Amino acid sequence: MKILLKKIFYVVFLSLIVSNTYSVLHIEITQGVKGAIPIIIPSFSYSGASDSPLNVAKIIKLDLLRSGKFTPSKKSYKDATSSGSIDFDFLQQKEKDYLVKGNIKNISPGNYKLSFVLYDVFKKKKMMSYSVKSNQKKLRMTVHNLSDIIFKKITGIDGSFSAKIAYVSAQKTKSGKKIYSLQVAESDGHNPKSILTSKFPLMSPSWSHDGRSLVYVSFLGRKANIFKQTLATGARQKLASYRGINGAPELSPDGTKLVLTLSFKGNPDIYLLNLGTKKLKQITKSLSIDTEPVWMPDGKSIMFTSDRSGGPQIYEMFVSGGRAIRKTFEGGYNASPNISPDGKKMTFVTRSNRKFRVAVMDLSNDNIRILTPGPMDESPSFSPNGTMIIYAASKGYKGVLGAVSEDGRMRQRLSLSIGDVREPVWSHIK
Repeated sequence: MKILLKKIFYVVFLSLIVSNTYSVLHIEITQGVKGAIPIIIPSFSYSGASDSPLNVAKIIKLDLLRSGKFTPSKKSYKDATSSGSIDFDFLQQKEKDYLVKGNIKNISPGNYKLSFVLYDVFKKKKMMSYSVKSNQKKLRMTVHNLSDIIFKKITGIDGSFSAKIAYVSAQKTKSGKKIYSLQVAESDGHNPKSILTSKFPLMSPSWSHDGRSLVYVSFLGRKANIFKQTLATGARQKLASYRGINGAPELSPDGTKLVLTLSFKGNPDIYLLNLGTKKLKQITKSLSIDTEPVWMPDGKSIMFTSDRSGGPQIYEMFVSGGRAIRKTFEGGYNASPNISPDGKKMTFVTRSNRKFRVAVMDLSNDNIRILTPGPMDESPSFSPNGTMIIYAASKGYKGVLGAVSEDGRMRQRLSLSIGDVREPVWSHIK
């Protein structure tokens, strides 16, 4: 129960490194995909008084590559794509399925217009065109949105590149004091912003479904407290500070309620807190450890981890009451559930061959697929479109993040060059 107990009793991170600055998460593709869709994205043409502020084509290429569903060409095939007439026959010979041609125009100081055309190479025709205006501050997120549009047009699935991720980093200052930071970044790790910095541990971040706030556990005053913080203003509100454990918070889909783990009656149980009335309702009542509650998308039931069967397993229970229904049976350790946005799949941590690994279950038939190699993978979180899962892992003695496609075919590692990073969670909306 090593990982489960760590979450409940808030044992702090394994290793910390020296620095008091925060850096971009660096992405390393550790496993690619054979048979992914081949696409060509030449450099976007640029018109303006100065150099292009961003390499738009590179960002889109990396977005699509990270999805595991595309293989962007390293070559731009300028002779076949740069002229007014596209040489579709040549591109077909090179076995390319799609072509994106775009441009960026500086329309006024700090303001830009981005445009692209998407072509189907084998049908030899334009699929769509799109243009959008953006300012310098929002430019990179605008490019992620272009990736979302291209992704959906080809696959029929909403993109998640313009979503954000939250995570906790831990570092040491030059004086040796530990500093914890709750950070929010773009989905590719760029533009990280520290939402809260504290000398006390921070744990269990979770997004509101509107993407405007985070709930998390803080050990402010050397006691576990649950806070809700608005990202735009930084204002925060204390939601729970009971005796004993205050942990594993998650807001309901409609934002009016909070499920959390409390132990003020003795055993850790799951409770429902009405944020309007402040009324507290006990959901589970057992002699076991019940923790890590997560909402089903319909807001009627929760999945949670419990050791009532002798070891950590995942159960489902209606918040209105009733008995808990066990969902996992394979293996002696299954914990940390997270549900796909459509409610059809569940990712969780399982112990297999003495390693803690991320798995995914099809909730319609209970089939399980192990996605990661371990040995200490934890805290899985689905992307907003359900195609990727981000999780915490380790590389040597360093805490890093991993990401894996829900079919396990694409894997990547995200790490800070100067810090430890843990407890990732993907925002619910873009």
